Amino acid sequence: MALGGMLAALAVVIMSLGTVIPVATYVCPMLCALLLQVVLKTCGSRVAWAWYGAVALLSVLLAPDKEAAAVFVFLGYYPIVKPALDRKKGKWLWKGLLFNGSVCLLYFLLIRLLGLEQLTQEWADMSVGMLAVLLILGNVTFFLLDRLLGMGLRRKH
Repeated sequence: MALGGMLAALAVVIMSLGTVIPVATYVCPMLCALLLQVVLKTCGSRVAWAWYGAVALLSVLLAPDKEAAAVFVFLGYYPIVKPALDRKKGKWLWKGLLFNGSVCLLYFLLIRLLGLEQLTQEWADMSVGMLAVLLILGNVTFFLLDRLLGMGLRRKH
């Protein structure tokens, strides 16, 4: 429990650093996902879900970068569900659907329900092609994270 508490505190600190560097909006949730994997391997899935919930809630409340906190809320649980997705047929399709569906829902809610003006302005300044490139780069980054998580889940005998 102490390890989980310390890693949760570290994750909230990492999420709070999201405004320091602009690209950290996406890097910070990925670093927290790596911390979640440590909790998952050490303590099991029940504790990992509780850890994810605590970090997600604290990030939403305390992190200055609400977009980064929202990215963690919508995708931070991925290390927990990854093993189940890896056992499915067509795992790459399911993982891609999970990522793209989560991202589309995330930004729909951020813009339509929460009305984040800065996102609306950013997207208005970009062309459709640039938004497509960002989505493609997001997919590449997600699958690189998936590969990294997969390497960490293997046990050496």
